[in-house]
Amino acid sequence: MNTSFIYLDYNASTPIDTEVSNAMLPYLTDFYGNPSSVHLLGEINKKAIEKSRNQMAKLLGAKSNEIIFTSGGTESNNYAIIGTALKKKHLGNHIITSTVEHPAVIEVYKYLEKIGFETSYINVDTSGRLKIEELKESITSKTVLISIMHANNETGSVQPIKEIGKLAKEHGITFHTDACQSVGKIAINVNELQVDLLSLAGHKFYGPKGIGALYIREGVSLQKILHGAKHEFNMRPGTENVMQIVGLGKAAELAVRDFDKNILQMKKVKEYLLKQLKEKNLDYLINGHTASNLPNTLNVSFKNTNAYQVMHQLKEKLAISIGAACHSEEVHLSNILRATLMDKAYASGTFRFSVGKNSTKNEIDQALDLLLSNVGH
Repeated sequence: MNTSFIYLDYNASTPIDTEVSNAMLPYLTDFYGNPSSVHLLGEINKKAIEKSRNQMAKLLGAKSNEIIFTSGGTESNNYAIIGTALKKKHLGNHIITSTVEHPAVIEVYKYLEKIGFETSYINVDTSGRLKIEELKESITSKTVLISIMHANNETGSVQPIKEIGKLAKEHGITFHTDACQSVGKIAINVNELQVDLLSLAGHKFYGPKGIGALYIREGVSLQKILHGAKHEFNMRPGTENVMQIVGLGKAAELAVRDFDKNILQMKKVKEYLLKQLKEKNLDYLINGHTASNLPNTLNVSFKNTNAYQVMHQLKEKLAISIGAACHSEEVHLSNILRATLMDKAYASGTFRFSVGKNSTKNEIDQALDLLLSNVGH
Protein backbone atom coordinates (compact mmCIF):
# COMPACT_ATOMS: atom_id res chain seq x y z
CA MET A 1 0.00 0.00 0.00
CA ASN A 2 1.19 3.48 -0.88
CA THR A 3 2.46 5.01 2.39
CA SER A 4 0.89 8.33 1.44
CA PHE A 5 -2.55 6.74 1.10
CA ILE A 6 -4.97 8.33 3.59
CA TYR A 7 -7.58 6.07 5.14
CA LEU A 8 -10.67 7.76 6.60
CA ASP A 9 -13.19 4.97 6.01
CA TYR A 10 -13.19 3.24 9.39
CA ASN A 11 -16.96 2.68 9.39
CA ALA A 12 -16.47 0.43 6.36
CA SER A 13 -13.68 -1.57 7.98
CA THR A 14 -10.74 -1.15 10.34
CA PRO A 15 -7.19 -2.49 10.14
CA ILE A 16 -6.45 -5.45 12.37
CA ASP A 17 -4.63 -4.25 15.47
CA THR A 18 -1.11 -5.66 15.78
CA GLU A 19 -1.92 -7.11 19.21
CA VAL A 20 -4.92 -8.86 17.65
CA SER A 21 -2.94 -10.41 14.79
CA ASN A 22 -0.22 -11.51 17.22
CA ALA A 23 -2.82 -13.22 19.40
CA MET A 24 -4.28 -15.00 16.36
CA LEU A 25 -1.04 -16.27 14.84
CA PRO A 26 -0.42 -19.32 17.10
CA TYR A 27 -3.88 -20.64 16.20
CA LEU A 28 -2.92 -20.51 12.54
CA THR A 29 0.39 -22.31 12.96
CA ASP A 30 0.60 -24.35 16.19
CA PHE A 31 -2.80 -24.82 17.85
CA TYR A 32 -4.68 -26.49 15.01
CA GLY A 33 -6.72 -29.01 17.00
CA ASN A 34 -10.51 -29.29 16.95
CA PRO A 35 -12.00 -27.64 20.07
CA SER A 36 -14.35 -30.61 20.46
CA SER A 37 -11.46 -33.08 20.74
CA VAL A 38 -10.52 -34.38 24.21
CA HIS A 39 -6.76 -34.32 23.67
CA LEU A 40 -4.36 -31.49 24.56
CA LEU A 41 -4.69 -29.49 21.33
CA GLY A 42 -8.47 -29.71 21.56
CA GLU A 43 -8.42 -28.45 25.15
CA ILE A 44 -6.12 -25.54 24.25
CA ASN A 45 -8.53 -24.42 21.56
CA LYS A 46 -11.57 -24.89 23.77
CA LYS A 47 -10.02 -22.72 26.49
CA ALA A 48 -9.12 -20.07 23.93
CA ILE A 49 -12.75 -19.87 22.79
CA GLU A 50 -14.01 -19.49 26.35
CA LYS A 51 -11.42 -16.81 27.07
CA SER A 52 -12.64 -14.88 24.04
CA ARG A 53 -16.24 -15.34 25.15
CA ASN A 54 -15.38 -13.78 28.51
CA GLN A 55 -13.56 -10.90 26.80
CA MET A 56 -16.57 -10.26 24.58
CA ALA A 57 -18.99 -10.42 27.51
CA LYS A 58 -16.94 -7.89 29.47
CA LEU A 59 -17.12 -5.41 26.60
CA LEU A 60 -20.92 -5.66 26.54
CA GLY A 61 -21.61 -5.97 30.26
CA ALA A 62 -23.04 -9.42 29.62
CA LYS A 63 -22.59 -12.94 30.97
CA SER A 64 -20.25 -15.21 29.03
CA ASN A 65 -23.02 -17.76 28.42
CA GLU A 66 -25.00 -15.03 26.63
CA ILE A 67 -22.42 -14.75 23.82
CA ILE A 68 -22.32 -16.95 20.74
CA PHE A 69 -19.85 -16.55 17.90
CA THR A 70 -20.97 -16.12 14.29
CA SER A 71 -19.41 -15.33 10.91
CA GLY A 72 -20.14 -11.61 11.32
CA GLY A 73 -22.80 -8.96 11.73
CA THR A 74 -24.95 -10.21 8.86
CA GLU A 75 -25.28 -13.70 10.28
CA SER A 76 -25.91 -12.33 13.76
CA ASN A 77 -28.70 -10.11 12.42
CA ASN A 78 -30.24 -12.97 10.46
CA TYR A 79 -30.20 -15.30 13.44
CA ALA A 80 -31.57 -12.72 15.86
CA ILE A 81 -34.41 -11.59 13.58
CA ILE A 82 -35.43 -14.83 11.88
CA GLY A 83 -34.83 -16.89 15.01
CA THR A 84 -37.09 -14.62 17.07
CA ALA A 85 -39.82 -14.30 14.45
CA LEU A 86 -40.12 -18.03 13.87
CA LYS A 87 -39.94 -18.87 17.57
CA LYS A 88 -42.71 -16.40 18.44
CA LYS A 89 -44.90 -16.79 15.35
CA HIS A 90 -47.61 -18.49 17.40
CA LEU A 91 -47.90 -15.25 19.42
CA GLY A 92 -48.15 -12.90 16.44
CA ASN A 93 -46.82 -12.05 13.01
CA HIS A 94 -46.13 -8.33 13.39
CA ILE A 95 -42.52 -7.08 13.41
CA ILE A 96 -41.06 -3.56 13.56
CA THR A 97 -37.89 -1.93 12.26
CA SER A 98 -36.81 1.48 10.95
CA THR A 99 -36.55 2.83 7.42
CA VAL A 100 -32.80 3.46 7.81
CA GLU A 101 -31.47 0.05 8.78
CA HIS A 102 -28.51 -1.64 7.11
CA PRO A 103 -29.42 -4.10 4.31
CA ALA A 104 -28.39 -6.90 6.70
CA VAL A 105 -31.58 -6.04 8.60
CA ILE A 106 -33.89 -4.66 5.90
CA GLU A 107 -33.42 -7.64 3.61
CA VAL A 108 -34.13 -10.06 6.46
CA TYR A 109 -37.41 -8.28 7.14
CA LYS A 110 -38.30 -8.49 3.45
CA TYR A 111 -37.69 -12.23 3.58
CA LEU A 112 -39.97 -12.59 6.59
CA GLU A 113 -42.69 -10.65 4.78
CA LYS A 114 -42.61 -13.30 2.06
CA ILE A 115 -43.43 -16.00 4.61
CA GLY A 116 -46.33 -14.26 6.28
CA PHE A 117 -45.00 -11.54 8.58
CA GLU A 118 -46.21 -7.93 8.52
CA THR A 119 -43.70 -5.12 9.03
CA SER A 120 -44.02 -1.58 10.30
CA TYR A 121 -41.15 0.62 9.09
CA ILE A 122 -40.62 3.54 11.48
CA ASN A 123 -39.36 6.85 10.08
CA VAL A 124 -36.62 9.06 11.46
CA ASP A 125 -36.61 12.84 11.90
CA THR A 126 -34.30 15.27 10.13
CA SER A 127 -31.55 14.54 12.66
CA GLY A 128 -31.70 10.84 11.84
CA ARG A 129 -33.28 9.86 15.17
CA LEU A 130 -36.17 7.41 15.33
CA LYS A 131 -39.65 8.89 15.78
CA ILE A 132 -40.54 7.33 19.13
CA GLU A 133 -44.21 8.33 19.00
CA GLU A 134 -44.56 6.63 15.63
CA LEU A 135 -42.97 3.52 17.12
CA LYS A 136 -45.38 3.54 20.05
CA GLU A 137 -48.38 3.89 17.75
CA SER A 138 -47.21 0.99 15.57
CA ILE A 139 -47.17 -1.58 18.40
CA THR A 140 -50.06 -4.05 18.36
CA SER A 141 -51.04 -7.14 20.32
CA LYS A 142 -49.40 -9.19 17.53
CA THR A 143 -46.00 -7.45 17.69
CA VAL A 144 -43.27 -9.98 18.54
CA LEU A 145 -40.04 -8.21 17.51
CA ILE A 146 -38.49 -4.75 17.29
CA SER A 147 -35.08 -4.33 15.61
CA ILE A 148 -33.46 -0.88 15.58
CA MET A 149 -29.79 -0.16 14.84
CA HIS A 150 -27.74 1.39 17.64
CA ALA A 151 -25.88 3.85 15.41
CA ASN A 152 -26.33 4.66 11.75
CA ASN A 153 -23.41 3.64 9.55
CA GLU A 154 -23.77 6.65 7.22
CA THR A 155 -24.44 9.63 9.49
CA GLY A 156 -23.35 8.23 12.85
CA SER A 157 -26.66 9.22 14.48
CA VAL A 158 -27.18 7.21 17.69
CA GLN A 159 -30.68 5.94 18.35
CA PRO A 160 -32.48 6.14 21.74
CA ILE A 161 -31.99 2.43 22.36
CA LYS A 162 -32.55 2.61 26.12
CA GLU A 163 -35.95 4.26 25.60
CA ILE A 164 -36.91 1.73 22.93
CA GLY A 165 -35.74 -1.12 25.18
CA LYS A 166 -37.93 0.10 28.02
CA LEU A 167 -40.92 0.34 25.67
CA ALA A 168 -40.33 -3.16 24.29
CA LYS A 169 -40.03 -4.60 27.79
CA GLU A 170 -43.32 -2.99 28.88
CA HIS A 171 -45.08 -4.73 25.99
CA GLY A 172 -43.26 -8.07 26.27
CA ILE A 173 -41.67 -7.63 22.83
CA THR A 174 -38.24 -9.06 21.99
CA PHE A 175 -35.83 -6.22 21.17
CA HIS A 176 -32.77 -6.55 18.93
CA THR A 177 -30.18 -3.93 18.03
CA ASP A 178 -27.58 -4.02 15.30
CA ALA A 179 -24.58 -2.54 17.13
CA CYS A 180 -21.95 -3.23 14.47
CA GLN A 181 -21.13 0.48 14.12
CA SER A 182 -21.24 1.38 17.79
CA VAL A 183 -19.17 -1.32 19.51
CA GLY A 184 -15.85 0.14 20.59
CA LYS A 185 -16.95 3.71 19.77
CA ILE A 186 -19.53 4.38 22.48
CA ALA A 187 -20.12 2.70 25.82
CA ILE A 188 -22.43 -0.32 25.65
CA ASN A 189 -24.05 -2.18 28.51
CA VAL A 190 -26.77 -4.58 27.40
CA ASN A 191 -28.58 -4.35 30.74
CA GLU A 192 -28.69 -0.56 30.74
CA LEU A 193 -29.89 -0.58 27.14
CA GLN A 194 -32.50 -3.26 27.95
CA VAL A 195 -31.81 -5.15 24.72
CA ASP A 196 -32.55 -8.86 24.36
CA LEU A 197 -30.31 -9.38 21.34
CA LEU A 198 -27.28 -7.48 20.05
CA SER A 199 -25.21 -8.04 16.90
CA LEU A 200 -21.61 -7.06 16.27
CA ALA A 201 -18.83 -7.58 13.73
CA GLY A 202 -15.12 -7.92 14.51
CA HIS A 203 -13.78 -5.93 11.56
CA LYS A 204 -15.53 -2.77 12.74
CA PHE A 205 -13.33 -2.48 15.85
CA TYR A 206 -9.85 -3.65 14.80
CA GLY A 207 -10.58 -7.37 14.71
CA PRO A 208 -10.57 -9.70 11.70
CA LYS A 209 -13.23 -9.95 9.01
CA GLY A 210 -15.45 -13.01 8.91
CA ILE A 211 -16.13 -13.17 12.64
CA GLY A 212 -18.84 -11.65 14.79
CA ALA A 213 -20.98 -12.35 17.82
CA LEU A 214 -24.57 -12.33 18.93
CA TYR A 215 -25.58 -11.44 22.46
CA ILE A 216 -28.65 -13.44 23.51
CA ARG A 217 -30.11 -12.46 26.87
CA GLU A 218 -30.40 -15.37 29.25
CA GLY A 219 -33.93 -16.75 28.98
CA VAL A 220 -34.48 -15.51 25.40
CA SER A 221 -35.14 -18.41 23.04
CA LEU A 222 -34.46 -18.42 19.30
CA GLN A 223 -35.36 -20.97 16.67
CA LYS A 224 -32.22 -22.39 15.10
CA ILE A 225 -31.68 -21.49 11.47
CA LEU A 226 -28.56 -23.64 11.00
CA HIS A 227 -28.62 -27.33 11.85
CA GLY A 228 -25.83 -29.71 12.71
CA ALA A 229 -23.81 -30.57 15.82
CA LYS A 230 -24.35 -28.87 19.18
CA HIS A 231 -21.66 -26.19 19.12
CA GLU A 232 -22.11 -22.77 20.77
CA PHE A 233 -24.61 -23.92 23.42
CA ASN A 234 -26.46 -25.86 20.72
CA MET A 235 -27.27 -22.58 18.94
CA ARG A 236 -24.76 -22.33 16.11
CA PRO A 237 -23.43 -25.61 14.66
CA GLY A 238 -20.08 -26.02 12.92
CA THR A 239 -16.49 -26.40 14.08
CA GLU A 240 -15.50 -23.09 15.62
CA ASN A 241 -13.20 -20.71 13.73
CA VAL A 242 -10.77 -20.55 16.64
CA MET A 243 -8.21 -18.18 15.12
CA GLN A 244 -10.89 -15.62 14.27
CA ILE A 245 -12.62 -16.03 17.62
CA VAL A 246 -9.32 -15.40 19.41
CA GLY A 247 -8.88 -12.26 17.31
CA LEU A 248 -12.38 -11.05 18.16
CA GLY A 249 -11.78 -11.65 21.86
CA LYS A 250 -8.50 -9.76 21.79
CA ALA A 251 -10.13 -6.86 19.92
CA ALA A 252 -12.81 -6.74 22.63
CA GLU A 253 -10.15 -6.72 25.35
CA LEU A 254 -8.34 -3.82 23.66
CA ALA A 255 -11.60 -1.93 23.21
CA VAL A 256 -12.18 -2.09 26.97
CA ARG A 257 -8.57 -1.32 27.89
CA ASP A 258 -8.11 1.64 25.55
CA PHE A 259 -11.69 2.93 25.41
CA ASP A 260 -11.15 6.38 26.94
CA LYS A 261 -7.93 7.03 25.01
CA ASN A 262 -9.45 5.94 21.69
CA ILE A 263 -12.63 7.99 22.11
CA LEU A 264 -10.64 11.10 23.02
CA GLN A 265 -8.42 10.74 19.96
CA MET A 266 -11.34 10.17 17.58
CA LYS A 267 -13.25 13.15 19.00
CA LYS A 268 -10.21 15.41 18.68
CA VAL A 269 -9.68 14.49 15.04
CA LYS A 270 -13.37 14.76 14.17
CA GLU A 271 -13.63 18.17 15.85
CA TYR A 272 -10.52 19.30 14.00
CA LEU A 273 -12.10 18.18 10.72
CA LEU A 274 -15.24 20.18 11.48
CA LYS A 275 -13.18 23.23 12.48
CA GLN A 276 -11.18 23.09 9.25
CA LEU A 277 -14.34 22.83 7.17
CA LYS A 278 -15.79 25.89 8.88
CA GLU A 279 -12.62 27.90 8.30
CA LYS A 280 -12.61 27.07 4.58
CA ASN A 281 -15.86 29.03 4.17
CA LEU A 282 -17.36 26.33 1.94
CA ASP A 283 -20.98 25.76 1.04
CA TYR A 284 -21.84 22.52 2.85
CA LEU A 285 -24.36 20.81 5.13
CA ILE A 286 -23.79 18.38 8.03
CA ASN A 287 -26.10 15.35 7.99
CA GLY A 288 -27.26 13.55 11.11
CA HIS A 289 -27.65 14.38 14.77
CA THR A 290 -24.99 16.81 15.96
CA ALA A 291 -25.11 15.81 19.66
CA SER A 292 -26.15 12.15 19.74
CA ASN A 293 -23.59 10.93 17.26
CA LEU A 294 -20.66 8.54 16.98
CA PRO A 295 -17.40 10.24 18.02
CA ASN A 296 -15.69 9.27 14.77
CA THR A 297 -18.28 10.00 12.06
CA LEU A 298 -19.02 13.15 10.07
CA ASN A 299 -21.32 13.11 7.05
CA VAL A 300 -20.95 16.22 4.87
CA SER A 301 -22.72 17.36 1.69
CA PHE A 302 -21.13 19.97 -0.58
CA LYS A 303 -23.05 22.01 -3.12
CA ASN A 304 -22.23 21.76 -6.85
CA THR A 305 -20.15 18.63 -6.33
CA ASN A 306 -20.24 15.13 -7.79
CA ALA A 307 -18.80 12.94 -5.02
CA TYR A 308 -18.57 9.90 -7.28
CA GLN A 309 -16.38 11.73 -9.80
CA VAL A 310 -14.23 13.21 -7.05
CA MET A 311 -13.57 9.85 -5.41
CA HIS A 312 -12.92 8.18 -8.74
CA GLN A 313 -10.11 10.69 -9.28
CA LEU A 314 -8.76 10.29 -5.74
CA LYS A 315 -9.24 6.56 -5.18
CA GLU A 316 -5.50 5.82 -5.19
CA LYS A 317 -4.77 8.55 -2.64
CA LEU A 318 -7.75 8.74 -0.30
CA ALA A 319 -10.34 6.41 1.23
CA ILE A 320 -13.65 7.91 2.32
CA SER A 321 -17.20 6.88 1.46
CA ILE A 322 -19.65 8.73 -0.74
CA GLY A 323 -23.28 9.07 0.24
CA ALA A 324 -25.19 8.99 -3.03
CA ALA A 325 -25.06 6.91 -6.16
CA CYS A 326 -25.17 8.81 -9.46
CA HIS A 327 -26.46 7.09 -12.58
CA SER A 328 -27.40 8.80 -15.87
CA GLU A 329 -27.52 12.25 -14.30
CA GLU A 330 -29.87 10.94 -11.62
CA VAL A 331 -28.91 11.03 -7.93
CA HIS A 332 -30.02 8.09 -5.79
CA LEU A 333 -30.10 8.90 -2.08
CA SER A 334 -30.09 6.38 0.73
CA ASN A 335 -33.07 6.37 3.09
CA ILE A 336 -31.11 8.11 5.85
CA LEU A 337 -30.02 10.94 3.53
CA ARG A 338 -33.56 11.35 2.22
CA ALA A 339 -34.60 12.01 5.80
CA THR A 340 -31.70 14.16 6.98
CA LEU A 341 -30.48 16.12 3.95
CA MET A 342 -32.33 19.42 4.17
CA ASP A 343 -31.52 20.64 0.65
CA LYS A 344 -31.40 18.04 -2.12
CA ALA A 345 -29.22 20.38 -4.21
CA TYR A 346 -26.36 19.07 -2.08
CA ALA A 347 -27.22 15.40 -2.58
CA SER A 348 -24.62 14.38 -5.15
CA GLY A 349 -21.80 15.92 -3.08
CA THR A 350 -22.14 13.78 0.04
CA PHE A 351 -19.06 12.30 1.73
CA ARG A 352 -18.76 10.27 4.93
CA PHE A 353 -15.60 10.82 6.94
CA SER A 354 -15.06 8.11 9.54
CA VAL A 355 -11.84 8.35 11.54
CA GLY A 356 -10.12 5.73 13.64
CA LYS A 357 -8.12 5.46 16.83
CA ASN A 358 -4.88 6.15 14.97
CA SER A 359 -6.15 8.94 12.71
CA THR A 360 -4.26 12.24 12.89
CA LYS A 361 -4.90 15.92 12.24
CA ASN A 362 -2.20 15.78 9.58
CA GLU A 363 -4.24 13.16 7.70
CA ILE A 364 -7.25 15.45 7.86
CA ASP A 365 -5.20 18.31 6.39
CA GLN A 366 -3.98 16.11 3.55
CA ALA A 367 -7.45 14.72 2.87
CA LEU A 368 -9.02 18.17 2.74
CA ASP A 369 -6.30 19.46 0.43
CA LEU A 370 -7.10 16.63 -1.97
CA LEU A 371 -10.85 16.91 -1.66
CA LEU A 372 -11.35 20.65 -1.68
CA SER A 373 -9.48 21.15 -4.93
CA ASN A 374 -12.33 19.15 -6.48
CA VAL A 375 -15.29 20.38 -4.44
CA GLY A 376 -17.77 22.92 -5.73
CA HIS A 377 -16.26 23.18 -9.22
